[in-house]
Amino acid sequence: MMQKTTVDLGNRSYDILIDENIIDNAADYIVPLLKRAKTVIITDENVARHQLSRLEHNFSENNLEYDTIILPAGEATKSFEQLEELLDKLLSLRLERTDMIIAFGGGVIGDLVGFAASIYLRGIDFIQIPTTLLAQVDSSVGGKTGINSRHGKNLIGAFHQPRLVLIDVTTLETLDPRHIIAGYAEIVKYGLINDDAFFAWLEQNGEALIEGDRNLRSQAIRKSCAAKATVVADDERETGARALLNLGHTFGHALEAENGYNDTLFHGEAVAMGIILAFKLSAKTGLCPHDDVDRVVKHFQKTSAKQISSFNFNVENLLNHMKGDKKMSGGKLTFVVASGIGKSFLSKNVNMDDVRSVLEGALKE
Repeated sequence: MMQKTTVDLGNRSYDILIDENIIDNAADYIVPLLKRAKTVIITDENVARHQLSRLEHNFSENNLEYDTIILPAGEATKSFEQLEELLDKLLSLRLERTDMIIAFGGGVIGDLVGFAASIYLRGIDFIQIPTTLLAQVDSSVGGKTGINSRHGKNLIGAFHQPRLVLIDVTTLETLDPRHIIAGYAEIVKYGLINDDAFFAWLEQNGEALIEGDRNLRSQAIRKSCAAKATVVADDERETGARALLNLGHTFGHALEAENGYNDTLFHGEAVAMGIILAFKLSAKTGLCPHDDVDRVVKHFQKTSAKQISSFNFNVENLLNHMKGDKKMSGGKLTFVVASGIGKSFLSKNVNMDDVRSVLEGALKE
């Protein structure tokens, strides 16, 4: 049964539709949004291999003219070079300002294509069809788009909301378990921010969700999208409460940067490590009970998250990466910390010596 959540942004509002096999009927929802029956599907090599024929078959059946652009898979695709190449291809296809492009893939494709849409002809519409768990519960919703640079992750980008998000839970069944586990970290995040009951539900159901239970996956995706939709509607451009969605990300982005943005560490894996570090930091500064930290650590261990101690990270380098974070304000770094599970808040008063100590301790575990 289809589930719908709406991101309420006035005349820029859009729906998130969640269902099994919705890709096979995608044209039913996309065609009404088009000015002319023409679009471009942008995907990566992995999605092209497993899912692209479904979408193309549906478009052809509905006489929807389309071109397809297939990009390399992986975090390295979120680059100036790939952005330039993509824009050049779109220009060669002579897309018009009233046309729409489709981001068909995981978070890398969604971020890159969304950013390209925001600057092509000074902005055209796009649709998100996320195919990974991480993209379905997080990056496809909310309009954050961008690319990475040598200075850090997502430092170049724009807020550019999609016109529609179509989530097909069956696409998850072609992913390897590591991608599911990485995406699961973003689901856990919503419980830890402000919904302790959801975290408790995940403690009971998380393993079965990861193992492939469609019903549990649908429930978790709907809950996550609804939570993010509410936050985005209240704070679209992250001037306040939306920053709470960065729980674990200040640490996580630094870990990714130090690792060189390669696939030995996925974004979601870095976020899982970052969430643990954020809770350990909260406990070290006396904000959070150690019992809650133990629950968080135990849950991630139970669901097979990677451990920071398995990487040879340099603490000082990690701290330098953090200082380049886009959430720096007035020379101070904002952290998402917690006074307990479901009780996260923003703090600009974190002592960086405490951050260093937490990192050093984690790397020795």
